[in-house]
Amino acid sequence: MTIAAPDVRHVVEASGDDLDAARAMFESAYGASGFLPERTERRFGYRFRSVGGDGLSLDSKRFDGRMVGEVDATSHYFVTWVSDGGGLMDIGRDEVALTPGRPVVFPSERPFRFDLSDVHQNVVQFDRRLLERIAAELHGDEPAPLVFDHAAEPRHDALRAWNAELRDTAQVVLGGAPLTPLAMAEAARRSAVAMLRAFPHSTLAPRVPVHPGARGRVLEALEYMHANARSPITTTDVAEHVGLSVRGLQQGFQRQVGTSPNAVLRGIRFDRVRAELRYGSVGEVTVAEVARTWGFAHAGRFSAAYAKRFGELPSETLRTRR
Repeated sequence: MTIAAPDVRHVVEASGDDLDAARAMFESAYGASGFLPERTERRFGYRFRSVGGDGLSLDSKRFDGRMVGEVDATSHYFVTWVSDGGGLMDIGRDEVALTPGRPVVFPSERPFRFDLSDVHQNVVQFDRRLLERIAAELHGDEPAPLVFDHAAEPRHDALRAWNAELRDTAQVVLGGAPLTPLAMAEAARRSAVAMLRAFPHSTLAPRVPVHPGARGRVLEALEYMHANARSPITTTDVAEHVGLSVRGLQQGFQRQVGTSPNAVLRGIRFDRVRAELRYGSVGEVTVAEVARTWGFAHAGRFSAAYAKRFGELPSETLRTRR
């Protein structure tokens, strides 16, 4: 008996000639509201197809009409280009004209307004955490929110590399063969690397701070803590990693850092919670789920300790999103 190979791809397709149906479909696809479609000289119709996995999706759409609205694209990172039609993106701010053949990154740190007409448009969606993790690996930093200069045009050589990689990715993701989790992850990773190399960007967080007095095995322990803070590591794990006893690690931290390794690890995790809350969106993330991700299961104790460390409640950090 032959067992069919699993396919991790999800496919979403829609088409039609109704303005209200088109508005609802595109609002749902990009997590937005308030889109305003209208007819142009063309006979109205639309078509949408999205294929991908958890890390990467390839979207294509045709919209024979005009659509204006606002998108809050902070849940993912997006690259888009049109092969027909065009319009403006980031109206009233750093406006960019969408013209055939020019790829543009969506503003990733705030909502933006757009006005497009009669477009054949492609969009590549990258999972936010995936792209930030790969950027950290490339730059030697810790994962942090990225800001792309969407008004800057990529260098020609970087753009050629991006286009070549995207063609290869499309052959894999849009191909007829079932896609395994590993194949999907590798396609997403290769595309993410090409995207990061092609489009100018910066991070919204500095490099990982290292205590100026740390050296030797204490410095190695600090770096290990930062790199593995999301994992359920303990002081014992850290001590074993750097080849010290737990008591030796604790003494080294007291001499060089002035506090215990457990307090440092806990502080790193608090800082990561704050970073995610600062750049998350109300409705997309909650304080409770971010806290649990970083090992803080007791809501009351977590909120009190967070307020003591940062001078505000975690809910206040989320509401005043940067």
